[in-house]
Amino acid sequence: MDREFKHMQRSMAANLLRLRTARNLTQEQLAFEAEVDRTYVSQIERCLKNPSLLILHRLAKALDSSVLNLLQA
Repeated sequence: MDREFKHMQRSMAANLLRLRTARNLTQEQLAFEAEVDRTYVSQIERCLKNPSLLILHRLAKALDSSVLNLLQA
């Protein structure tokens, strides 16, 4: 993977973690609201998985945010 992609991935993971903790949600609670597996949320936050646009949309909606907020650098 190239450096720019890894930077985007780390930014998205950090934004997800920041938004989740700001709302006092556990990974399990966010996963339930977004209809994804808890382990998948963990893997995204640790830069082990790259979510699809649909998953990003579900996560953003569960966080009362937007996909753009998740992707901003």
